[in-house]
This record gives sequence, structure tokens and C-alpha cells, in this order.
Amino acid sequence: MALLERVTTLLRANLNDLVERAEDPEKLLKQVILDMENQLLQVKTQVAIAIADQHVLERKRLDYEERVAEWTRRAELAVDKKQDDLARAALERSLGSGAWPRAARSRWRTSARRSNT
Repeated sequence: MALLERVTTLLRANLNDLVERAEDPEKLLKQVILDMENQLLQVKTQVAIAIADQHVLERKRLDYEERVAEWTRRAELAVDKKQDDLARAALERSLGSGAWPRAARSRWRTSARRSNT
């Protein structure tokens, strides 16, 4: 039994010695730095995507707001010409066009908050 313990201790000591020789602190540090640089690149890419998404949402928001304003203007013109059916239709289009910006506005704000932090 004592012989088996001695052999086990000898094997563990030799294995520990091999691991210590294999570990090169400089190589380990270089690998850690390389991993961190890769993570930084991924984060920069994600931020760029978020900013691009924010710009797209902003353009869509402005486009839909212009549509709402245009249909509202058409409704006002129809009222001035006493064409109530056209005014009603234009207001329905205006309200339908305005639904998307309200829903998108919350997504846009969330996107803006993420890109600012």
C-alpha cells in the first residue's frame, strides 16, 4: 500500500511539473488580450447595428408622420369643400397611418436608450 501511495504521489508531482512547464504566462496573457480584442470588436459591431436600426426607425417614423399630416390636410380640404364622405375617409386613413408610428415610437425610444448607454 505504501508503494502505491508513493507511486501516486510521484505521478502527481510529475504531472504538476509538466503543467507548470507548459504554462507560459506571456502566452496566457497574449491569449487573454486577443480574446478581449475579439469581444471588443463584437461589441462595436453590435453598437453599429443598433445605431443603424435607430436611424432606419427614425426615417420610418418621419415618413409615417408625413403621411398622417398629408391625410389630415386632405381631410381638412374635404371639409372646406363640404365633402364629408371624403373627409371621413381621409381621417380614417390618417388614423390608420398614425397607428404604426405610435407603436414604433416606443421601439425607437428603446433603441435610442440602448445606443446612448
